[in-house]
Amino acid sequence: MRREAPAPTATVARDDDATPPARPRPAGVTGRRALLLGLGVVLLALNLRPALVAVSPLADTIRDDSGMSAAATSLLTALPLLCFGLLAPVAPRLGRRFGTERSLLGTMALICAGTALRTLDSVVALFAGTVVIGAGIAVANVLLPGLIKRDFPARAGLMTGLYSMSLFGGAALAAGVTLPVRDATGMDWRTTLACWGALALLALVVWLPQVRSYARVGAAAARQAAHPVRGLWRSPLAWQVTAYMGLQSLNYYAAAAWLPTLLQDSGMGAGDAGWMLSFSSLLGIAGSFLAPVVVGGRLGSGALAALGAVLCAVAYAGLLAAPAGGAYVWMSLLGLGQGAAISLALLFIVQRAPDARHVAQLSSMAQCFGYVLAATGPAVLGAVHDASHDWTVPVVVLLVLLVPQVAVGLGAARDRHVRGTEEAPAA
Repeated sequence: MRREAPAPTATVARDDDATPPARPRPAGVTGRRALLLGLGVVLLALNLRPALVAVSPLADTIRDDSGMSAAATSLLTALPLLCFGLLAPVAPRLGRRFGTERSLLGTMALICAGTALRTLDSVVALFAGTVVIGAGIAVANVLLPGLIKRDFPARAGLMTGLYSMSLFGGAALAAGVTLPVRDATGMDWRTTLACWGALALLALVVWLPQVRSYARVGAAAARQAAHPVRGLWRSPLAWQVTAYMGLQSLNYYAAAAWLPTLLQDSGMGAGDAGWMLSFSSLLGIAGSFLAPVVVGGRLGSGALAALGAVLCAVAYAGLLAAPAGGAYVWMSLLGLGQGAAISLALLFIVQRAPDARHVAQLSSMAQCFGYVLAATGPAVLGAVHDASHDWTVPVVVLLVLLVPQVAVGLGAARDRHVRGTEEAPAA
């Protein structure tokens, strides 16, 4: 019996130096399903920061109770960032293997499991649970932009704004209410951390119908979706999107780690310094929602990338001149600028890809390098402070890094699609 020769694979190239051809936009989901799906996206996004951010207000208590060193305790916040970066390449494979909806359901299950694991009276369980939570968040970080591209193509800006606003909102909520909840209830730190698992459980329940009701695509489309997009590493536009994600993430996490200490060293009380960071996060919610919504109006995404950096630059200059005296002004500007930057980073991933599969690969690339770079930010800034014995040089470093952030932001804002190759199956 003669064997049939395997069908040849076709290579399809995407040129990121040419305006993408006009094509009719898919309708995406509509009506009641769109509303329920949008609610599900918001709830998923709300869970992508609280289980991690809630550790910071409890860090001193955790260290005293467990006997860990300050360096070991700091790993509870550094490990998830490394998970975000190192596990990002795995997410598109999971999405292709199990489907986006099932994979996102699995991320909430991982967050619930990791939260439960951290209730055990064991330092090993504490770190293991943190890694499990970080793994769940890493996959959701990558897959959610692709789902927005696929199901909300005509409302990508609005949904990206809601998504990034929920990210900031979840972080601000965890930072602001974790200690008051502990103090009001008298719970220990393990139980207090476990409370955030209830939010993940709610998201899991609300998301479950999406897995059951998702209409399967046709056989040809399913075969196409099973084949990965390759070659994005050779796309200059993909690297500009990646660099923007990395630089704005580094700026955000480095500032968040050290600004309370800077304000305390300037004479502000510890409680007030912590509130300033929460206040900045609240303003970040507004910036993260407004930025992608206004893109396409009078301000383009490139102009907004520059404006966000200018707001951050004025804030850093103010912190150098009068850190405590003008703290509310500087932290307001910083929150708005950083909020706009994270939204634009997510929006660039959605806009610069021609379809959901390209979004998943671009999201994986951008977040892999971006979060690994961001994980180095707090340590590098701390080392610069230790070497200079002052906060002037570290803040100047953050100021200088805004220059390449604007440069790659302007490049990522070009109305182009990333160039990649995809192995297309035979018809």
